[in-house]
Amino acid sequence: MSALDRFAERRLRDLAEAGLLRRSDDGSRRRAAEQAAARLGTRFVDASSNDYLGLAGQDVSRETRVQVGAPGAGASRLIHGTRSSLVDLEAQLAAWVGAPSALLFTSGYAANVGLLSAVGIAGSTIFSDRLNHASIVDGCRLARADVEVVPHLDLAALEAALERSRGKGERWVITESCFSMDGDGPDLMALRGLCDRLGASLLVDEAHALGVFGEKGAGRCVAAGVVPDALVGTLGKAVGTQGAFVAGSAALRELLWNQARSFVFSTATSPLLASVTLLHVERLKAADDGRGLVAARARSLREHLIRRGVEVPQGLGGPIVPVLVGGNDEAIRVARELESKGILAQAIRPPTVPVGSARIRLTVSANWPDDGVERVAGAVVDALMRVG
Repeated sequence: MSALDRFAERRLRDLAEAGLLRRSDDGSRRRAAEQAAARLGTRFVDASSNDYLGLAGQDVSRETRVQVGAPGAGASRLIHGTRSSLVDLEAQLAAWVGAPSALLFTSGYAANVGLLSAVGIAGSTIFSDRLNHASIVDGCRLARADVEVVPHLDLAALEAALERSRGKGERWVITESCFSMDGDGPDLMALRGLCDRLGASLLVDEAHALGVFGEKGAGRCVAAGVVPDALVGTLGKAVGTQGAFVAGSAALRELLWNQARSFVFSTATSPLLASVTLLHVERLKAADDGRGLVAARARSLREHLIRRGVEVPQGLGGPIVPVLVGGNDEAIRVARELESKGILAQAIRPPTVPVGSARIRLTVSANWPDDGVERVAGAVVDALMRVG
């Protein structure tokens, strides 16, 4: 056995003993939940996907005006040039979120890492919320800036940190507008005011808000009337395709074009995918009924669970409904109980969430069956009782 294999096996044993080992997903869990639903004579409920409005499964054909084109770009944007579908998509994304320009990235992870490593030069400071996504954490690690982690959604702590750092170079405040594991978010208007008063730039990741909040689904910043200095949006959640973008000024776009290494050294977005995404954005902007349905179902699910004594953070009223369990093994067992009832939901464990706060992360979708809320709430209560 090679040294690498010995190392891998040792690390896997450590993860298993800590209840943190994730098995490769070959689709078997989804199939098991679908089969359980069939046995019970009910419809399968997917409570784990970020496809909040059900666009990911919608058909694309000649009738939807998307012509089959080049599936691959052939190289990075800097080397091979740009196709018209990419330019069109960037323009539409920028207009959607109210920014002068936008730049496509291959994923939300690449967008956050590219943005933070490009602006986080030596001598600057990044102020990052303690519960920010791993892509933000890793972007901070790759930046040459000093990094100060501030308590979650604590404006007073952030203000004190910004006051201490006056005169110490550029300051970058980065937050999610809707946190992916708790479903809560900052007071964006207050945050913008604080940054303006103390001379800091505001960077906002709208990954889980884009498509769900705001007029035409343009996100929480638009809903609050706030213009961040940089806005990160992902396309693989409510938009239902793949990729991400950073929106901001023309100068920011040009800086990222030159300095965001995750953009510069990655093959460009598929031109075909860009055309499909443009169609999805058009569909999403017109999906007010779907947004209303998701909001109503999420509100109802919270009410059902809280009424039955389940601990559920209130959050922003969006589609993310976390059920706090605590222990890693217990969260896995609850997820398996739900699977046996035809419901697919994920047990979320560290390092995705803090130690001791393992949970079932329920994500509400417009695709749920009409009885989905009642079934999910009842199954969660039953599973928690069985697990103890």
